[in-house]
Amino acid sequence: MNGLKTQAYINSLNVGKIKPEVKDEITVLEKVGDNDFIVDYKGVKCHAIFNYFVCAYFADDIYGKVAN
Repeated sequence: MNGLKTQAYINSLNVGKIKPEVKDEITVLEKVGDNDFIVDYKGVKCHAIFNYFVCAYFADDIYGKVAN
């Protein structure tokens, strides 16, 4: 799982709407819970979840930042 590059919906781009044009690349760094991942988005480490219903990651680069 470490270093997996994939597309995700990003909170700061998304504004609550699921649209393909608001996806961007993330790097999955580690799994820290049942459905909780630490990811890197443009140098910002933050939490993300994987939504199995839409088969997509959702990264929270606003409220889910991880302190270094």
